[in-house]
Amino acid sequence: MATTTTETETVLMEDPEARSGRLTGAAFWATFVLTVIGLVLSINQVFNLGLGGFRPISTAYYYLMIGLFGAVGFLAFPALKSQKTNVKWFDWILSAAILGLSIWIALRAQAILDGGWNTSAPFEAVIVAGVYVALVLEGLRRTGEIILFVFCLIFATYPLYAGSMPGFLWGVQLDLPQTLTEHVYGLESVIGIPMQVVADTLIGFLVFGVVLATTGGGAFFMDFASSMMGTSRGGPAKVAIISSGLFGMLSGSPTSNVLTTGTLTIPTMKRCGYPPTYAAAVEACASTGGALMPPVMGAAAFIMANFLNVPYAEVVTAAFLPAILFYFALFIQTDFYAARNGLRGVSPDEVPPLMATLAGGWYYIAAIVGLTILLLAWRLEGEAPFWVALFLVAVAVVRAKTIGFTPMRAAGLVVDIGQAIAQILGLIAGIGLIIGAMSITGVANSFSRELVQYAGGNIGLLLATGALTSFILGMGMTASACYIFLAIVLAPALVKTGLDPMAVHLYVFYWGIVSFITPPVALAAIAAASIAKADAMAVGFKSLRIGSLLLLLPVLFVLQPALILKGSPMLVLQVAMTAITAVILIAAAFEGYLYVVGSLSLVARLLIGIGGLLLLIPETYTDMAGLAFAAIGIVIGLLTRERAAAT
Repeated sequence: MATTTTETETVLMEDPEARSGRLTGAAFWATFVLTVIGLVLSINQVFNLGLGGFRPISTAYYYLMIGLFGAVGFLAFPALKSQKTNVKWFDWILSAAILGLSIWIALRAQAILDGGWNTSAPFEAVIVAGVYVALVLEGLRRTGEIILFVFCLIFATYPLYAGSMPGFLWGVQLDLPQTLTEHVYGLESVIGIPMQVVADTLIGFLVFGVVLATTGGGAFFMDFASSMMGTSRGGPAKVAIISSGLFGMLSGSPTSNVLTTGTLTIPTMKRCGYPPTYAAAVEACASTGGALMPPVMGAAAFIMANFLNVPYAEVVTAAFLPAILFYFALFIQTDFYAARNGLRGVSPDEVPPLMATLAGGWYYIAAIVGLTILLLAWRLEGEAPFWVALFLVAVAVVRAKTIGFTPMRAAGLVVDIGQAIAQILGLIAGIGLIIGAMSITGVANSFSRELVQYAGGNIGLLLATGALTSFILGMGMTASACYIFLAIVLAPALVKTGLDPMAVHLYVFYWGIVSFITPPVALAAIAAASIAKADAMAVGFKSLRIGSLLLLLPVLFVLQPALILKGSPMLVLQVAMTAITAVILIAAAFEGYLYVVGSLSLVARLLIGIGGLLLLIPETYTDMAGLAFAAIGIVIGLLTRERAAAT
């Protein structure tokens, strides 16, 4: 959809069943019905409407959402890659099974709480729990990577052998029936915090994201960025950064962001002189940063707010300045690269007029502003995305003749929403098994306690452990899964050393995201490389260099919480200005160019780079040393710029 507004409108004219892949015929309409019922239940619960007098208790609601969208998941996601184009008979059976068992459990939700079924359940309830765990794991396998499935399977069974584990890995051991009932009927596993956050808050944001993309939001942001930056020096790269940032902050998915906006930005960058590897790396970094950009930062950010027991608005506020610094670094680097290599933007006749673009898509800007106001000012975390999505749908209906938003197109939109919710619910239900296992065995607390003891209270060692663990887990797990695991076992250890809790949780989250642009996995970089027709590993290493600030920022805001707006306004301003100066100097060192000075020699780049790195360390003496190194580098750069330009 990342083409132009006109081309996006044409996409809406396609057959919605054909667009949905596996979901055709009966599967398409079954998904439609299940999704409609699920959305009605969600709206009823979030807005506390009590439609028809139906007010289920929270646990019953969670089971129903797992059942409805778990059923969609078995229809939408194949058991094997070879079955992508058709729904098999066993998919229907599994779909009916998880729906039927979820309804069975939901009808007994109050009895489960009153009777303590998590510790002592009737025989038939134990059988149901066993089948339910198997269905949850299969749903996870279909919607996630095999590494995540294996990881969750190991932890789901952990209570069975926890008593035989050594040292801090030892925990309370349970038998098989009690393990199963704790997972299904307890409040800390399948329907634990992650599932509660998704069902109570995140579904509305998923709806909003799909509506935004389907009605042409991605194309509008592309046109908007092009109209502002397309003709400037190195314009296509700046367009990629702005459009990916705007769309990514609402979608929250780095890889899908690359595949959405990158299909236009990468070829345009190549056509204007950027090497394929550099073009792909810019898009990969910009799309990855979108998952860190407020107001929507993906499921992990909402779960973070729940773990910290703070309003989501506080997470958004804390994440704002680091995200701005990251995009500023990308923007400056691409500008320096273009200046050093003499790259220009596209011709004016290829750029859409700004006013015409705004006139044709002002409602997308209004949607972002409205969502931000509802989140930050009114703090309507659950309700806000539904209202904004309704606004966009209303606009689409008004423009129905222009964009072809017919009843069949609307049905296709509902099915797309169902698939999006099914995927995140499938992942989160499976990930919940990790939390459940570590909670009921008591390993989470002992692990954190022992980690602090082994580190001897050394903050640097704990931060390094967190970074390495986050990076490794991020290679095989979703950002949400990686964050949830480390928020349980590592974050408490870091907080015990006196670090700011918000900074610690953001630290873990950032390092889980880093794997999207760092080899060997680098999913966003690989996706961008496929579009650019470049070597995937080369793009990964180039992304690591361009997005290096993504590795440094978590350390900085842990050591200096003013970067997450914790502190007096003057301190925040001082730290922000120092960080901006450091970013400019580091970008100049990487790209070999600095404003006023021009092209930089190797010695000048080295000194300026050292100066920038020293400025990032939150100490007065390092700031003074950094400025001194930078000043010497600039003087040398001025004296040697003619020779540097010649090379």
